[in-house]
Amino acid sequence: MFKPLDPLLHSELRLAVMSLLISADDAEFPYIKEQTGATAGNLSVQIDKLSAAGYIEVEKTFKGKRPCTLCRITKKGQQAFEEYVDALKGYLDVSHK
Repeated sequence: MFKPLDPLLHSELRLAVMSLLISADDAEFPYIKEQTGATAGNLSVQIDKLSAAGYIEVEKTFKGKRPCTLCRITKKGQQAFEEYVDALKGYLDVSHK
């Protein structure tokens, strides 16, 4: 009856990161940190998990002499996010019947 929810995306912070990236070409680490309210350490760990799963790509570059970490969602990540949202809608629809 219920579709399974992707446990990787069921984490509040990872879901927030994916939600930000789904509508952006890419986002810098400080922007994601600011929008999610996460600590740098926790955000780094969660970004690593999403990257290891192939849901996002992480590019480390420089802006002038300062390091810059860019994150962008992959096609696999887009598909996983869409499936997660679709599955979640199934849970919500049942509660309204």
